[in-house]
Amino acid sequence: MSYFATSARSAVGLVRSGNEDSGLASPHLVAVADGMGGHAAGEVASKIAIATLSELSAIFTNPEIDSESADDIYLNASHEIDQALKVEVAENPQLAGMGTTLTSLFLRDNSVALLHIGDSRAYRLRGNSFEQLSVDHTVIQELLNQGAISESDIATHPQRSVLTQVLMGEGNLELPLPVFEGKIKDRYLVCSDGLSSVLTDKEMKSLIKGKDRDEAVNALIDATYINGAPDNVTVVIADLVEEEQPTTTEKIGAAQ
Repeated sequence: MSYFATSARSAVGLVRSGNEDSGLASPHLVAVADGMGGHAAGEVASKIAIATLSELSAIFTNPEIDSESADDIYLNASHEIDQALKVEVAENPQLAGMGTTLTSLFLRDNSVALLHIGDSRAYRLRGNSFEQLSVDHTVIQELLNQGAISESDIATHPQRSVLTQVLMGEGNLELPLPVFEGKIKDRYLVCSDGLSSVLTDKEMKSLIKGKDRDEAVNALIDATYINGAPDNVTVVIADLVEEEQPTTTEKIGAAQ
């Protein structure tokens, strides 16, 4: 049986006054949510996302459930989160407009399923290959797909931070659930855009390769601070291992 051995950390950064990121790290599930909205609404949104996903994980990580049913429940978590956000806004109208990204990896047997909406990211380090598994739901990504801009245009583009999909309680979700083959010694990185908008893929790879998990997490966050840390930054590293199952579940950032 394989498991995620994890290390996670969330930091406010050097510009923001509060932390609107939330994260989750457990033996079968890791996730990052990056909230948005005024009056601390982003903090509420990301916390709801992680809390709802964590509650549902007791069902879909149950080994007695068949793989197809587990994946269906996992995918449906996005709708459950969306509904929870809608209810929260109905009860607290001052939170209207809040939303959150969600990028999550669910390990079952040796398969890794990606649930993703927004611009938080999931990467995989396998040997010397560092690959982005998620695809950003952003205007920039759509323009790149169309060939309308090049990678060199991103840093100065006026719409570089505009999302095309996010969890906001609007009920219009149609998300895929890509599943990747997992291999022992794979290292997964799930992060908010407070990391990926500051460091290049090459820099991230160099900081996580060959280090133990805690050292790698700290190196990534330290590097964002060296580069100004303009946003909250949340990092979860999960190594695919074959050893005795750890039992801890860690929540970080606003989800604490």
